[in-house]
Amino acid sequence: MRPLLRSALLAFALLAIAGAAYLIFRPVPILVEVAPVTRGRFVATVEDDGRTRVRDRYIISAPVAGRLLRLEARAGDIVSADEVVATILPSLPALLDPRTRREAEERLGAAEALVAETLSQVERLKSVREEAETNAARARTLRQSGVMAAQQFERAELAALVAAREESAAEMRRHAAEHAVDQARAVLRRFDSPDSAEKLEVKSPVSGRVLRVIRESETPVSGGESLLEIGDPASLEIVVDVLTTDAVAIRPGAPVTIEHWGGPESLDGRVRLVEPGAFTKVSALGVEEQRVWVVIDLVSPHDRWATLGDGFRVDAAIVTEEIDDALLVPQSALFHRDGGWAVFLVRDGVAHKQPVEIAHRSTRVAAVAGGLSPGDQVVLFPPSALTDGATVKPEAALWSPNAEREAQNSR
Repeated sequence: MRPLLRSALLAFALLAIAGAAYLIFRPVPILVEVAPVTRGRFVATVEDDGRTRVRDRYIISAPVAGRLLRLEARAGDIVSADEVVATILPSLPALLDPRTRREAEERLGAAEALVAETLSQVERLKSVREEAETNAARARTLRQSGVMAAQQFERAELAALVAAREESAAEMRRHAAEHAVDQARAVLRRFDSPDSAEKLEVKSPVSGRVLRVIRESETPVSGGESLLEIGDPASLEIVVDVLTTDAVAIRPGAPVTIEHWGGPESLDGRVRLVEPGAFTKVSALGVEEQRVWVVIDLVSPHDRWATLGDGFRVDAAIVTEEIDDALLVPQSALFHRDGGWAVFLVRDGVAHKQPVEIAHRSTRVAAVAGGLSPGDQVVLFPPSALTDGATVKPEAALWSPNAEREAQNSR
């Protein structure tokens, strides 16, 4: 019996040692965050901060040298076209020679030519606006009957809106050109009667609001010196400077979402222009970047953004790509491997490296063209210790394609 007992005790000891070794050296599961692969609408955006800008601003300057009387206008005041905004006591011309008079006559001729040019622009843009409104009405009818796609209808509506704004801007430029003619004629009258002490009244070329008063107190001014700025805050546009590498994907007419402008809801906009020339800008980290201006028109009703003014800061998300039914994976789950993209799939507590084919990527989510299926669990922010076949302990992450934006809006 003793040999059998000794053998049993030895076997028990060996089992205890093996169990302890297993407990000590067994692989510890790596704690990871996982999120499901879903189907949904993919939207790629270029996001950057921008600022509002009055579309047409007019700097009113002194037509002649003299003494400027104190201005009564203040920033924010409403002015109408041809309203007197400044008064100048002209100084006597130092030299009334033929050359000086000829220069004044040439300025008058240039101003009259500008009036003729702006009249032609107004007539042309009026025809464009009427055609755009006709196309929009036709598109509205086709849309109601279900024949036209929503995107084509929105494009026609935007074209009519932009054409109306272009005509309004051209009309304001015509008023400004006529105002320049009046100023040039006033200068010539000074040459005809140099001893006259008549006050020269400077009038506003357009209706709008005073944006900035440059010269407020009574002071001597020289000819051409700026006095104040006038514009229409209801005619705002947004300018955003983006990297040239992002600008190549932006097209005129692309939808834009305006956020963090101070109101409770986001605003809608459309890209009107991507300027063809870039400029160099030094980033906050001291890196030189090539950037380009993107001009955006606000298409939301004016009463929703009536409190916006000139030079206000906003955040703009410009849509560059849209896919209605796409397979979506979090951008944070992707990593480079073997010259392509890959993710870690979690199945039965084990991580498996899975190569994937990416159709498009945005800052938050990517559209997958192959390699994954809806419902697959992928690891977010894979740790460096994670390898193919490693044991993991998955923890569900609160992720959705719009999670980051929803969190920002809640703040």
